[in-house]
Amino acid sequence: MPDVTIANARLLTLSGPPGARSGEAMRELNEIEHGWVAVEDGRIHGIGKGSPPEDMTAGVVLDLDGRIVLPAWVDCHTHACWAGSRLEEWEQLLAGATYPEILANGGGILSTVRAVRNASQEDLANDLLSRIGRLQTYGTGTIEVKSGYGLTTESELRMLRAIHEVSRTAESQIVGTFLGAHAIDTEQPDFVHRVIEETLPAVAEEFPGITCDAYLEEGAWSLAETTRLFTRARELGCPLRLHTDQFNSIGGVPMALDLEARSVDHLEAIQPDDIARLAASDTVGVLLPASGFHLDGRYAPGRSIIDAGAAVAIATNCNPGSAPTASMPFTMSLACRFCGLSPAEAITAATWNAAVVLGIESHTGSLEVGKRADLQVIDERDYRAIMWEFGAVPPPILLLRGQPVQFLAESDESDESDESPE
Repeated sequence: MPDVTIANARLLTLSGPPGARSGEAMRELNEIEHGWVAVEDGRIHGIGKGSPPEDMTAGVVLDLDGRIVLPAWVDCHTHACWAGSRLEEWEQLLAGATYPEILANGGGILSTVRAVRNASQEDLANDLLSRIGRLQTYGTGTIEVKSGYGLTTESELRMLRAIHEVSRTAESQIVGTFLGAHAIDTEQPDFVHRVIEETLPAVAEEFPGITCDAYLEEGAWSLAETTRLFTRARELGCPLRLHTDQFNSIGGVPMALDLEARSVDHLEAIQPDDIARLAASDTVGVLLPASGFHLDGRYAPGRSIIDAGAAVAIATNCNPGSAPTASMPFTMSLACRFCGLSPAEAITAATWNAAVVLGIESHTGSLEVGKRADLQVIDERDYRAIMWEFGAVPPPILLLRGQPVQFLAESDESDESDESPE
């Protein structure tokens, strides 16, 4: 017997064939204009057109009067586990400093590294759990969380243990990623060698199959260093992802494709030849437009990437330095306005394709029978309004594993009730 049945809804199911979607397929939301979805024991028990059959209405029935129901967002790239503050650096950015300049002066990632090394696992877990709550507020049901603010074996493991601890208690699905190659710690002798030969094997032993990520950029990890890291990671059974082409294009995309990385992330500086290479691969390009909004007004050419035939995902990049946001809808709004995505493409990028990046599309990212009941209700009847309104109110209903995470005041009022305060 269903626990909850949602009726009279406009369903965006995102159901379809396996694999990341590209080209025209990114605009196919597999919409059911008037439909229902039933939830039982944390999973989707039934879904269909029209009114729910009698055997699907034994539990609580919610009549949505045509409102939108779609999967909870999948935020496939965050750095939500950190300690300390970067507000002083934000003031420096406002005064005209660039992020590379701040990094070169010992700020940026390294300032957060110092704070994380002084934090306990309990402190990290508590701060992360609080941020998970903020991410959920905007309809996010799955959150990838990277390490990378420790840069020693001990502190990287402490971060990953905190992430794992939170994953056992949070309503959201949490996916941890090892990012020991987030920066170069010049105070550690043979730092690159130690990450590859000491930290990575220790992480892979404690967290088998964990994804290995790296930040390839001038002033951070070089192409040769990242290639060495990724080669070793593959030997240890770790999938690969790569931060690349944020400020400079220095060969990261071809290298990542050659090593069959799941994703290449950022891509603000990607070159046309590499767009073509990406389109010919199974690797997903992850756009992080909140970084451009916060740092320098530079955005990945999402329209060109999709038109070339590549698959695209969107993520907040939630972090204290370059993307201090927990809002997937705001990030999607930026992707439409500055990366050239259509609203339908943005929804696919923030649900199904993001789930593919994390390798969890078999149980989340779409509304299909048997999948986790991670879904949200939007107080709109046209999905384009999700990206049109920036700074939007949270979804009135969010179910994670079939359980209500938030029930806000229901609104049957006119559009004025949805406007955000200035």
